[in-house]
Amino acid sequence: MHPLDRLEQRIADRSAVVGVVGLGYVGLPLAAAMHDAGFRTVGFDTDHAKIEALTVGAVYIDYLGEAMVRTLAESERFDVTSDMARLGGCDAVLVCVPTPLKPDRSPELCYVTQAAEAIGRSLEPGRLVVLESTTYPGTTRGEFASALFGGGGGGGNRVTRDDVLVAFSPEREDPGNAEHTTRSIPKLVGGLDERATRVAASFYGAAFESVVPVASAEVAEAAKILENVYRAVNIALVNEMKMLFDAMDIDVWDVIRAASTKPFGYTPFWPGPGLGGHCIPIDPYYLSHRAEQVGMPARFVELAGEINHAMPGYIVDRTLAALRDRGVAADGARVLVMGLAYKPDIGDVRESPSFELIERLRAAGADAQYHDPFVPKTWKMRNYDLGLASTGLTKESIAAFDAVIISTAHSAIDYGLIAEHARLVVDTRDAMRPHATAMHGRLIRA
Repeated sequence: MHPLDRLEQRIADRSAVVGVVGLGYVGLPLAAAMHDAGFRTVGFDTDHAKIEALTVGAVYIDYLGEAMVRTLAESERFDVTSDMARLGGCDAVLVCVPTPLKPDRSPELCYVTQAAEAIGRSLEPGRLVVLESTTYPGTTRGEFASALFGGGGGGGNRVTRDDVLVAFSPEREDPGNAEHTTRSIPKLVGGLDERATRVAASFYGAAFESVVPVASAEVAEAAKILENVYRAVNIALVNEMKMLFDAMDIDVWDVIRAASTKPFGYTPFWPGPGLGGHCIPIDPYYLSHRAEQVGMPARFVELAGEINHAMPGYIVDRTLAALRDRGVAADGARVLVMGLAYKPDIGDVRESPSFELIERLRAAGADAQYHDPFVPKTWKMRNYDLGLASTGLTKESIAAFDAVIISTAHSAIDYGLIAEHARLVVDTRDAMRPHATAMHGRLIRA
């Protein structure tokens, strides 16, 4: 039997072994979904803290819950390791590694190529390898496949591209969204050839309620980029409208709610202090990078990026100006940033604009602290090392700050307490609307 025919048979009877490389916000729930579908699943990660946590069933991504990791830890069909040599025993390997930006905002694909090289060193005929990390169109067929079949050395000498199926299937996780689970979100799949698409779609069909095969890996890559560019551009639009309407003394949130009464042709987006999360602040730059390579600059996308990245500076400028109006100098001012996570009611801080707010305030001489019920303390990250712990929220602690900036509107925060005791509130999320009248000029919408 041809190795690829054997692969299809093993997928069909659930005897295939699935390897998931990268056990973060995307890889861990994906590994759980594959395990729940009946596959023996092996998780791979270079972070030994994650390996130890999963071995004992400890949670390191809070919103996923204890039940998921406990089920994996207790199952004989799940294992976790940092030994990449074990990739050779996997029939299907799913790559869920970070795709961040370099300091100049160009794509950083080193994690993708390193993962591909590691897989390549153990690659056997009759395997399916799928990249899930968001990237620009052409990466799967280009950098990823090149590293898989040649960049790592060993694998490229023992197999050919005819022996292995390669595809791209973008992750579509929305951390903390209980309405849409990993299994329920439609799964796009595009392969490097027709058979890769078909087999990858069949494979994912075992774990996902809906699988959508597309014409190629490039279409799947481009679809993921489009999804996130759509949000980035529309958020930039309302952020620019916010600044424009502020200058006109018009409440942008009132404007958006009024426009939202139109039953067709309009979708509301909401302004904020900047972009956060694992996709929207980053993916547009992957597209603009690729656009430059083909000689077609993505001017609209780049402008949206400029506007969104300017928002933390705008918020800090508004805050410091409001403090000056009240006779408080920036140097020595005490400012509390409310919410460190990038979105409400979870502890995910990836690319959160709150970090830049704090650093900009510090650069101006202010004493910047934060409160977040989901993030008790900060840790060293790729771009930030604040060395802070969450400030307790009491009437005394609130009153001790010269200003409070609401950056993330967690539902657990007592906004009434803030309204009663804060000297000044700069609200970037419209969270203080129910208390605006009672604040008597102590509220700045920004």
